[in-house]
Amino acid sequence: MNTQITLDQLRSMKLNGMADTYEALLSLPVHEQPEADMLLAKLIDAEYHYRKEQLSKRYLQQSRIRYPAILEQVQCSAARNLKREQLISLADCRFIDRGENILITGPTGCGKSYLACALGRQACTLGHRVLYFNMTRFLEQIAQTKLDGTFVKFLNKIERTDLMILDDFGLQPLDGTTRIALLQILEDRYGKLAVIITSQLPVAQWHDVIGEPTIADGIMDRLLGNAHRLEITGESMRRRKLEKNL
Repeated sequence: MNTQITLDQLRSMKLNGMADTYEALLSLPVHEQPEADMLLAKLIDAEYHYRKEQLSKRYLQQSRIRYPAILEQVQCSAARNLKREQLISLADCRFIDRGENILITGPTGCGKSYLACALGRQACTLGHRVLYFNMTRFLEQIAQTKLDGTFVKFLNKIERTDLMILDDFGLQPLDGTTRIALLQILEDRYGKLAVIITSQLPVAQWHDVIGEPTIADGIMDRLLGNAHRLEITGESMRRRKLEKNL
């Protein structure tokens, strides 16, 4: 049996997980190589995990998540009003399957964006499609797609996303076009898909930022109806890191 031909055939069929594992097993002494049934099981398992890892990498790349953040590095303490148990309860990303939102508020530099990105990365790892938007960039994209006629395509792209992250909400008031677009997006996602929003402003002030009362009521109702709220406190993590490096 020509093992090189087998390896070449596996790679030509893009079964790279199988090929890598088969090649590794061939390097073992003959008496240590697994029997046929065990070999098949190992190859299938390797291919399954290889494809899962590649899918996660692709989703992470497409998400455009801002920070290379991971949940294990999120600092939890009473001073930050953030408990490890809260993160553990969200780490399995079942909130996405349940169509629940996460609203993260707190002063500048306290780690809101980092936490949102860590949750987004975790979602990618678990096989969920994620899209990250800085709020300023989000407003620009809505305006641009309205102008060039691709707004419906933009909405469809968001609708195919399991988790949408809007970072730095409330830095500028919303105009009429953006209010309607945001309401439409949240209506499409309500109870089915998840949204994470970070803001320096407390949730109680979001209604005023949105503007027009009737639309603001609709937006806030869809955000708060099934939301986890994390209100982070404490000093700026960026300032602390800067002072540490001085």
